[in-house]
Amino acid sequence: MTPTLPEIMTSFAVALSTPMPPEATGDYMAGRVGMLSMLAALAGQEAERGPAARVWENGAIRAVLGEAAGRYDAAFDGALAKAAAEVDTDFTWSGLDAANAALRRLLIALHERVETAGDNDLDRRIIGLYAQMAHERRLDLGG
Repeated sequence: MTPTLPEIMTSFAVALSTPMPPEATGDYMAGRVGMLSMLAALAGQEAERGPAARVWENGAIRAVLGEAAGRYDAAFDGALAKAAAEVDTDFTWSGLDAANAALRRLLIALHERVETAGDNDLDRRIIGLYAQMAHERRLDLGG
């Protein structure tokens, strides 16, 4: 799971607002500062790449759902074609994530149906999409 910017910033705020016990000095303090630095770096990456990754991912999922609609839409009461035709209109973090969660649930349900049907071509296409999605959402830890 890649944390979202709001999740990273919430963790940052909790860490900063949690009082330090008197004995928390030395190595503990250095570790805490290191963790806060890492959270700040992750937040910067997520702020830079997060929205674009979500918009791309939502479009890529919609494309696969659209490709599958001809063969599988009847099993989903038209939900594949409907989802494929939608476009993102709410570009807030919560809006993009809500649309993404709905699309992912539909993609997973489609993938289950595809596996049961033995549709190897679409199965490979969906697995490839999962790999692309993970790559687009990656956050790099400094070394």
